[in-house]
Amino acid sequence: MAVSAGDTAVSSGQAETGRWSAERANAWYAKEPFLVGANYVPANAINELEMFQADSFDPKTIDKELALAEGIGMNTMRVFLHDLLWQDSTGFTKRLDQFLSICDKHKIRPMLVLFDSCWDPFPKLGKQHAPTPGIHNSGWVQSPGANALKDKSQYPRLEAYVKGVVGAFKTDKRILAWDMWNEPDNTNDNSYGQNHLKTELPKDEKKAIAASLLPQVFQWARAAGATQPLTSGVWVYRTPDDWQNSAKWTPMEKVQLENSDIITFHQYSKPNDLEKVIPALETFGRPVICTEYMARGVDSKFQTHLPIAKKAKVGMINWGFVAGKTQTFLPWDSWQKPYVNGREPAIWFHEVFKQDGTPVDPAEVAAIKQATGK
Repeated sequence: MAVSAGDTAVSSGQAETGRWSAERANAWYAKEPFLVGANYVPANAINELEMFQADSFDPKTIDKELALAEGIGMNTMRVFLHDLLWQDSTGFTKRLDQFLSICDKHKIRPMLVLFDSCWDPFPKLGKQHAPTPGIHNSGWVQSPGANALKDKSQYPRLEAYVKGVVGAFKTDKRILAWDMWNEPDNTNDNSYGQNHLKTELPKDEKKAIAASLLPQVFQWARAAGATQPLTSGVWVYRTPDDWQNSAKWTPMEKVQLENSDIITFHQYSKPNDLEKVIPALETFGRPVICTEYMARGVDSKFQTHLPIAKKAKVGMINWGFVAGKTQTFLPWDSWQKPYVNGREPAIWFHEVFKQDGTPVDPAEVAAIKQATGK
């Protein structure tokens, strides 16, 4: 079925979930500036657990790095949380509040991500392992992990986490939005999946479980009283015609597009593709934000993409900010071809700044400042 402008293909049960109307979403977005930011984890954290656990939470580093972001005009960050952190709900809530205060100091309103299906399927609390030399995102962990995902007896714990963290900050104006689940049907084929470590759940099983659970996550967040918009971003490359034909959507894409208050997407591709996909996603009649882009090796760059997005007022959040323990300056295929013995790629894949605070490319920082009016 073709989707016309403003038609969001809402199913009959949608009204009960409290999804924002397109009018409410657009009124909210009209008050926002052109949103520019990065997916953020401090350089000294390998993943979201190390970022927020009591023993490794580092406000001084976060303050220093977000000052860099403020200095180039960034006004948002996309920040990943984790369900296991809720085992210390009081401490985690305090640390998240402290993080939000640091963001507010630097005029940054983050989008907080509740769940994530990327990288290591077996997260564990406690001291995180050191980065594996030469490999991109060698220590990032999924939330929920594979064991929790396939064990329905753990779903009440996941529900308590979502309702607890959203409920604690449901009216907090320091938060831009809530991202329910990052790439929920990503099976990590080239890292933990079929082409490498082979520790992932079977592909069809993982996709089916996540597609069944994601609508509940939206409901939990709404039941907790979130006053900020909710979203989950589509991430697989599709033609504009595909986005306008719901018969071509996967079950996961259908859940994402029919439950999100605002439309979010990922775009690791050339500028011509961005120019085409923006009008297609705008036909849903809702605000559109790109929550992942900028991989130099696949021609997704600040200089080309920010002007296109600004013209359409499509928010842009790139992957990576300060190079560090995630090692995402290395390309995705470093899982197959590790950069060992200190070898670096000729072209850094992600990141805006090196660990010493100098730009990877001063021309990129100039492009960001031009886009943000800094």
